[in-house]
Amino acid sequence: MSPLIWALLMTSLATSTIITMTSNHWLLAWLGLELNTLSILPLLIKPHHPRATEAATKYFLMQATAAALILCSCTLNAWQTGQWTITHMSPIPTTILTVAIMLKLGLAPAHLWYPEVLQGVTMLTALIIMTWQKFAPLTLLYLTHNHLHTNTMLTLGLTSALVGGWAGLNQTQTRKLMAFSSIAHMGWLIVALSLNMSLATLTMMTYVLLTTTMMLALITTTAKTIVSLGTMWPLSPTTLAATTLSLMSLGGLPPLTGFMPKLLILKELSTPTPLLSTLLLMASLPSLFFYIRMTYLTMITTPPTTTNSEHTWRFKTNLSPTTTLATMAALSLLPITTMLYNTT
Repeated sequence: MSPLIWALLMTSLATSTIITMTSNHWLLAWLGLELNTLSILPLLIKPHHPRATEAATKYFLMQATAAALILCSCTLNAWQTGQWTITHMSPIPTTILTVAIMLKLGLAPAHLWYPEVLQGVTMLTALIIMTWQKFAPLTLLYLTHNHLHTNTMLTLGLTSALVGGWAGLNQTQTRKLMAFSSIAHMGWLIVALSLNMSLATLTMMTYVLLTTTMMLALITTTAKTIVSLGTMWPLSPTTLAATTLSLMSLGGLPPLTGFMPKLLILKELSTPTPLLSTLLLMASLPSLFFYIRMTYLTMITTPPTTTNSEHTWRFKTNLSPTTTLATMAALSLLPITTMLYNTT
């Protein structure tokens, strides 16, 4: 792809998200979401492979359906309230909007398109879908926060956390594993959003940081399956150590950064709904299992042990400074939890 076209698409992608995030009018927010979808479609279909075409078609259909539901919701809301302001919502339009954003974010039970799309695109595009593409829909949830049905949001969050953990147990592709990991993390984020907006912001920041770190490591080593993680030691021992710790941080183990949002969410949940906090905590165990499995397959190749996997063709590993900074942040932010929680 030409650098000029790439820059145009990236600019359009960034601008469309910012339009949605800064709008106060439903039609402008809807326009930003549509522009956002159209901007990323060329990136999805770029590999010119049948899997990429399938992924782009699925992504387009899901996003178009969600956008149509949002348009229906805001039109119905304007009919009932007499205004197009995002912060004024009626109960029925709010329910339709929740369904639409559930589709856009890939929350369970509307998650089936999400792993298939990520599996069909490149690693970098998958990273964009898992991080940047979450901002615009989540902004609409932030703006309509006072009108959302709390029990519905908590149920969606718990369902996503459960499905993200269980469905990831049977996967061998790293992109699908990261997709189910993303679904589980979105579940925690939706629970945080129904409790406290500052906590949701902190959870989102942590999720983006951890996912970016892990995906950058996978991009560096071109590990498409968990078996190919076994060749990581010969490529770069430092990347191996960083990836192992990043996986543990994704799982939410102390004293790493990933423990911070889970600790704060469980602290908020434990007093009003101890049952939900227990279920959510148990839902994170299957996710932790497949993170540990990935860690095991990564670490088993360290000397003096020999790898059982085939040796891939090894190009020179280019370690980006961004990867180093992201890894350090993904591992060591837990001590400043209080400061981060009070400033987000």
